Amino acid sequence: MIDTPCKLPDLPPVLKVIPMPADANQYGDVFGGWTMGHIDLAGAVLGHKVARGRIATVAVNTMQFHQPVSVGDIVSFFAEVEKRGKTSVTIKVQMYAERHPADPITVKVTEALITYVALNADGSKRELPAA
Repeated sequence: MIDTPCKLPDLPPVLKVIPMPADANQYGDVFGGWTMGHIDLAGAVLGHKVARGRIATVAVNTMQFHQPVSVGDIVSFFAEVEKRGKTSVTIKVQMYAERHPADPITVKVTEALITYVALNADGSKRELPAA
């Protein structure tokens, strides 16, 4: 695996976390399901703000794994609104890992487009509030 260095986006992260040994396989690579769950959670942080309330994930439109995440990486998640509909919002989430503390490097590890729908208390769809 070759680390391709990059810079973090010029946005505040919506989530930061350090994967632990229980999140990884015997080689120290973090499980894809852990990554997917955290990507969904990061997108939901922004989706919740846009919807000003309850949301549900309705589609993972795309997800690309560029590099493995390792135990001990400092993982940052950045989210931006890609598209706004009447009841749904599609969020672009990018995941970066800061690794090798003795000789630090930042790499993009995963990116995804996820669509969330705004919900009423009873679980029915509702319109998004005005931007």
